[in-house]
Amino acid sequence: MSFSVTQFINQLPKTETHLHIEGALPWHLLEQINPEKFSTVPFFREPDFRYDSFEQFETILIDHALAFFDSPESYFEASKVIFENHLKQNVKYVETSFHAGMIEYLKVPGDEIIKAILAAVPSGLEVRVFLGISRNLYTKYLGPKLEAAISSWSELSGIDLHGLESLPMESWTAPFWQKARDYGKTVKAHAGEFGPAKNVLQAIEQLGVQRIQHGTKSIECEEVMAVVKDHNITFDMCPISNFKLRVIENWQDHPLPQFLEEKICCTLSTDDPFSFNNSLTEEYQVGYEKLGLGLPELARLASNGFKNADIDVNSKDFWLSEIHDHLLDFSV
Repeated sequence: MSFSVTQFINQLPKTETHLHIEGALPWHLLEQINPEKFSTVPFFREPDFRYDSFEQFETILIDHALAFFDSPESYFEASKVIFENHLKQNVKYVETSFHAGMIEYLKVPGDEIIKAILAAVPSGLEVRVFLGISRNLYTKYLGPKLEAAISSWSELSGIDLHGLESLPMESWTAPFWQKARDYGKTVKAHAGEFGPAKNVLQAIEQLGVQRIQHGTKSIECEEVMAVVKDHNITFDMCPISNFKLRVIENWQDHPLPQFLEEKICCTLSTDDPFSFNNSLTEEYQVGYEKLGLGLPELARLASNGFKNADIDVNSKDFWLSEIHDHLLDFSV
């Protein structure tokens, strides 16, 4: 990569709209709590490592997350480092989710976790917090707490459907997503990552989402692609995650360039940087080096993040203008 492209990416105002806070745990925080156990780089953070399955990825992530996250204070500590790293990459806006299952595991109110995350936000960064709800998580214990979350947690921005796509969509899901929309929450869903394109269609038609996390498999179905375009759906994409998890086998298989060519709104994010040892800057570098995107396409990805951001119109216009001017500076 030439210096000019590196500089373009570094100086480009960016957003991160697909980030799991537990999956963004900075490795050095684990080292601090247990230097003997976490002093060496693990095999799954080596540059060439790729996971064998989603289950392998999930097991490793959960085991390490539970070694650190044990209270709202631990969320504050991790979030402070995560958000400072965003500022270093010229990120201006972040949407992150925390896993609803942690409410039961830690036996603490979920709104305390949200408050801890937001308390860590530095000046110069806007952050919105979502509740990540697995497809089978509406249990006797968590069900009432999920209901309370969408009705009374004022600092909760929205909800996001998580978990194995092989699990069926349960009967509670669509009414709950509708209720969340009625309360003014933004709704998202992970779909079309390991599951088929029809899962994207299901999320759009049954859950009413405008934001699909990943959506990679949509490329395999013309009907789904048509619905995505007709409904102006946004794909919050994470190419390095897709490659490391073997959602795609080769970089040339990634559909992001075709999505952009067909005018589908896409953004770039890291997903779980703890697991993939990636940064948002590297996602943009991959877009240029591996996916063949030019500077205009990278600028469009950044602009799409701000267009979807939960910020006021004046702020959106400001950052969109900054991106436009930044592109012009590198085009002369």
